[in-house]
Amino acid sequence: MADVNRGDRPLSPHLTIYRPQLTAISSILTRITGNALIVTALLIVWWLLAAAAGPQYFETANAFITSWFGDLVLTLSLWAVWYHYLAGLRHLIWDAGRGLDIKTAETLGWICVIGSVVLTILTIIII
Repeated sequence: MADVNRGDRPLSPHLTIYRPQLTAISSILTRITGNALIVTALLIVWWLLAAAAGPQYFETANAFITSWFGDLVLTLSLWAVWYHYLAGLRHLIWDAGRGLDIKTAETLGWICVIGSVVLTILTIIII
């Protein structure tokens, strides 16, 4: 029969020794940025529809988009575009059967993170 004395054992012993892997975190971040980009696309569509609907609707949408919060959302969305793009390139490399060893996979993860920040800053400077 199974041991019913569960009070002396930890609930999840692996949580005390497990270190989150960069590849797992970047996979989750890729999914989050993809979903955030959907929200950003809806925000831009709202802005365009407001422009087509008339001046009063556009004033409201444009006030939101050009506010500090709108600038923050669009800047983070720009970072999300670059991160999602670089993560997609990383997956293409993996699909080709390359870069699957731990050291290269971690290096590619850091390239995605650092590269997306650098590309975001460069895009803001250029535009």
